Amino acid sequence: MHPLAPTYTADLLLPLHSEWMGVLRGLEPEDWERPTVAGAWRVRDVAAHLLDVQLRTLSVFRDGHLVRPDHSIEGYDDLVRFLDKLNAEWVAASRRLSPRVLIELLATVGPGAAAALAALPPHEPALFGVAWADEEVSENWMHVGREYTEWWHHQAQIRDAVGAPPLFDARWFVPLFEMSLRVLGAAYRTVESDPGACLLIAVDGPGGGAWSLERRAQGWRVCRGHPAAPRASVRLDPDTAWKTLYHALDPVEARSRARTEGDERLLEPFFRARSVMVSKVRRA
Repeated sequence: MHPLAPTYTADLLLPLHSEWMGVLRGLEPEDWERPTVAGAWRVRDVAAHLLDVQLRTLSVFRDGHLVRPDHSIEGYDDLVRFLDKLNAEWVAASRRLSPRVLIELLATVGPGAAAALAALPPHEPALFGVAWADEEVSENWMHVGREYTEWWHHQAQIRDAVGAPPLFDARWFVPLFEMSLRVLGAAYRTVESDPGACLLIAVDGPGGGAWSLERRAQGWRVCRGHPAAPRASVRLDPDTAWKTLYHALDPVEARSRARTEGDERLLEPFFRARSVMVSKVRRA
């Protein structure tokens, strides 16, 4: 087993954007109104949200335009509420836009947002910490990786809704999953076990592999590779894997779709971990 090295995703953003733009351009008018696994959001709402994400990226990192919250952010759930409000306001206003306008705007903004993120020196401090990974300060590679997961899982929501082929091959899925697993240190912070205890996390399929969560003296550590004697194991298909970590399955349904064995104390927190900003109350 080897501890996870930094996951560099900057060169994937532009081709990922091109992939999902191809999906949007192929949609029929009725496809834009299909429901998605993103709560009440339909396909058009998910597309509009990604436009907002890319516009904010371009404004902040290309132009230095940063709007501060209008109230104090005292903790994680305060930040979630602030972001939820921003997202809801944008999505509501964007329902005035036609699918064609959304596509034209995304085609214009996406490449610039990808370039702005790719220009960030990977090991300098990021402007924003990755809160779902419990990082108050992150390096830029981690921030860019967080943006990659954002772009990837929202395009996956659209693909899932319209029946488009998923991006589960290794080029796309391995960096997505390795970034996502960085939530586990926070998710297992209060889980006690003896040093050396391991949870095996295996994903089947061409983009899959084996990872492990290992208890060290100083806390939990995610590694790539198969532990010799795991205390517990979780085996998932790629669809279950991303939907579990991106709040598209509740813990009970996710558990029913996985194959698990071993120590329950090591299994249960995995299905409540979220690699996205979701209120801790709403993770249950």
